[in-house]
Amino acid sequence: MTAPHPRHRRAFAVSAGMAMATALAFLPNVQATAAEAPSATAEATALSYVVNVQPGHAPSAHVKRAIAKAGGTIVTSYDRIGVIVVHSSNPDFAKTVRKVRGVQSAGATRTAPLPSAATTDVGTPKVLSAREAAAAEAAEGQDPLQSLQWDLPAIKADKAHEKSLGSDKVTVAVIDTGVDDTHPDIAPNFDRNASVNCVSGKPDTTDGAWRPGAAESPHGTHVAGEIAAAKNGVGMTGVAPGVKVSGIKVSNPDGFFYTEAVVCGFMWAAEHGVDVTNNSYYTDPWYFNCKNDPDQKALVEAVSRASRYAEKKGAVNVAAAGNENYDLAADEITDPVSPNDSTPSDRVVDPSECYDIPTQLPGVVTVAATGAKGLKSSFSNHGLGVVDIAAPGGDSTAYQTPAPPATSGLILGTLPGGKWGYMAGTSMASPHVAGVAALIKSTHPHASPALVKALLYAEADATPCTKPYDIDGDGKVDAVCEGSKNRNGFYGWGMADALDAVTR
Repeated sequence: MTAPHPRHRRAFAVSAGMAMATALAFLPNVQATAAEAPSATAEATALSYVVNVQPGHAPSAHVKRAIAKAGGTIVTSYDRIGVIVVHSSNPDFAKTVRKVRGVQSAGATRTAPLPSAATTDVGTPKVLSAREAAAAEAAEGQDPLQSLQWDLPAIKADKAHEKSLGSDKVTVAVIDTGVDDTHPDIAPNFDRNASVNCVSGKPDTTDGAWRPGAAESPHGTHVAGEIAAAKNGVGMTGVAPGVKVSGIKVSNPDGFFYTEAVVCGFMWAAEHGVDVTNNSYYTDPWYFNCKNDPDQKALVEAVSRASRYAEKKGAVNVAAAGNENYDLAADEITDPVSPNDSTPSDRVVDPSECYDIPTQLPGVVTVAATGAKGLKSSFSNHGLGVVDIAAPGGDSTAYQTPAPPATSGLILGTLPGGKWGYMAGTSMASPHVAGVAALIKSTHPHASPALVKALLYAEADATPCTKPYDIDGDGKVDAVCEGSKNRNGFYGWGMADALDAVTR
């Protein structure tokens, strides 16, 4: 079986059948420069850049002068990690600035002018109908829709909730398309102080700025509900229904997650007491960022610095593995979707040198998806030594059908406007692991990120390779699993275990 059509992990949703779903020591200072404000014509052709310098200090006067001389205007500067966000209409800006003393790397964060000229198809989730909701039968102590959530018993979350719902002193940040905090299943657990809009690359703390627009993807709201939908007699139940959840919006109206926004998101989380971040996206416009390309190298460095800083400040970073059925441990992968904000073309990349960020960054928990039968989801990326853990992400019911009373092989979640609906992808698997990590942090409040991750892996249920893996039953192997029962390319250390998270 060939991999499904390329996706934007953080934005694709479900229409029918199988569907796809992919940090601040102080608030950033806006740095004035000698560069004149760009004209309307210049702004129409301007790009955004990151300029990476020595961490720990404000940009030197020499660097600021060089940026201005090259036609750049500093938008903001994350001094603790040495990342400067710049706008410039000079097509040679990055090339010029890379030669400046004190600049370690620099690169364009996009290939389409500001604002992005392309539009991402975000798909349409399968909204839970009134008839389906009415048919759901809640057992004693369950929320009304919990019987439709086959994913909770798959990781023993239902049993875990008998012991603990998680601590309200733990916050999971959903770095995504925005979160509708007015949803009745999210509002009781929403952490407003840890929420922000980072789309421009610097924090916007306007009330409600973290919410998705009316025409924007519901993806982030769905993810937030999977993590922490309250156990309140309404709707569904999250994996960790007693913890707090925040929304850090990093996706622009066209659905793109650019480097400056992602950096801002990690930095905000770092400085606002976030314990876990969920990252169900890849950083646009490159699916894989190759270190031998000077622009892409700068993007890897900027996001790496931000994610490392967030972990240093106490956050466990969890990310989706992706939905192309790629073997991320292979020698070569053909990437047909990059750059996705202008004109993509096929390119062959080495995933050991070209990174899906933040998914493949050191320290990030990389999550593969499973379906209702506990097998790797047909679309889930995999790879020995890359995938760390597995969790329910859903699959086509043609491949993996749940046992009644659940009716869909997809994952139920919250949707903007007080609705609920189904999505599928590693985007949905990642928040299950983020929820389990939050339960571990609730049980061990003084645990460092390293210890939380160690417990997450040690407590996972070892899952052997599926061999042969013929998910569509056509007699052909659809993916090859390498490794042992205790750690392999399909399931990493195994299936996440919420019960062990609250009892060990």
